[in-house]
Amino acid sequence: MDGWLQRTAFPSIGGTFQPGVDHPANFELDLGLTDLPFAIANRRTETQQADYHARIGWLRSVSNIQNAFGVCSFADELAHINGRRPDEFLLDLIGPDRKIDPSQGDYKYGNYGETLEKFPIDTARLKNVLRRTAARADFDTDGGEGWGIAVHRSFLSYVGIATRVQVRDEQLKILQMHCVADVGLAVNPDRVKSQMEGAMIFGMSLALMGEIKMQNGAVANSNFHDYPLLRMHQCPSLTVELVASGEPPAGVGEPGVPPVAPSITNAIFAASGQRIRELPINKHLKIG
Repeated sequence: MDGWLQRTAFPSIGGTFQPGVDHPANFELDLGLTDLPFAIANRRTETQQADYHARIGWLRSVSNIQNAFGVCSFADELAHINGRRPDEFLLDLIGPDRKIDPSQGDYKYGNYGETLEKFPIDTARLKNVLRRTAARADFDTDGGEGWGIAVHRSFLSYVGIATRVQVRDEQLKILQMHCVADVGLAVNPDRVKSQMEGAMIFGMSLALMGEIKMQNGAVANSNFHDYPLLRMHQCPSLTVELVASGEPPAGVGEPGVPPVAPSITNAIFAASGQRIRELPINKHLKIG
């Protein structure tokens, strides 16, 4: 691919702590946007003004959520435009095995406060996760069912999600969700798997129903009746595969969330031809 232009606009959490903040900050762009792992000859990232209107707090996985949704969704769109399987197209998009340093000129990549020598952006690890995730999916599924895939590096870990959905009569049902995670050395694998399972459930709640509504400058949601979470009957079967690794231990609390939403919406497109670019999904489909 010759060129990639990406623009983003969202209120920065920096506005919580100081006045006059009206653009996303560099440390927020570092969470899945400036560290784009694709082999693209020319790349440009632009921010747009987004005024701060209400106090902002931290959310699990922070800016990786919207950045991964945009990048992974667009990569899937490109795959279908080019008549390619999403995983095969992604492998080509990521390109050769290499270590990436996004720093250029005065811009210095933050890398979650760690050095790139100890925790490099390693495309070989990302591709390995992608291949293992794709092996769990059947991209030839039809009859109102489809698979979606997304991979993302965040908090120094590499996570892939493959999701199988059914779309019938404008109703969505998530049937399966598989996670493959390379988090470096997993000191307590059972706890790591639990974190990834929780991340998948949390990510589904956000993607399917997670809308915060504002009224007169305040949050209007008050409890679970108007801010629903994933119910037991809506939760699909979940599997987690941890990649055996001798690399230094990396994050496990947040990296499982970002690929969830794009894997679901990519699966919806595969099942129904409907491309969802605005979340939550219950604005477009009933949730089964």
